[in-house]
Amino acid sequence: MNAVRIVGGEFRRRVLRFPDSTGLRPTPDRVRETLFNWLGQDLEGWHCLDLFAGSGALGFEAASRGAARVVMVEQMPKVLAALHENHELLHKPSAVEIIRADALQYLASTKAKFDLIFLDPPYNKGWIDRLEPLLPGILNEDAAIYVEAEHEIESLGDWRTVRQGKAGEVHFHLLRRQTT
Repeated sequence: MNAVRIVGGEFRRRVLRFPDSTGLRPTPDRVRETLFNWLGQDLEGWHCLDLFAGSGALGFEAASRGAARVVMVEQMPKVLAALHENHELLHKPSAVEIIRADALQYLASTKAKFDLIFLDPPYNKGWIDRLEPLLPGILNEDAAIYVEAEHEIESLGDWRTVRQGKAGEVHFHLLRRQTT
């Protein structure tokens, strides 16, 4: 089993364990720290979606920092099982909901609205382009999008990159809706 630790909030220093799985790359501690510096440390009241939950590092980090709701979507059975085990380890925070679903089907079917979405899909599979048209339907007006990709991203629909960085081969971005 692989491991990653939560870097801030209520569950700080807790270790999440997850299996090897094709395309699974947990967001490194340093990158998560940077992201939550950009967002602010307190996500109290936020509704977050971790669309390719994987290790759960981003979603559990959001819950640790006070998010009111964190929906974690994952399709791979052994990765999903690890998410449930980590949820147990953290004493089942009520804000966290773990769903087994395909990302596109989830976006197309949910009626929920989110303040923040974490997008860290498998690379080189065209996921971002396929997801982009569905994002406006699930995001609140002032929502943020966090994206990890194999290349730089300038925009997704009305959302423009406002902060970005690079760690190894990973480009990470924070996007906000462009106001006119």
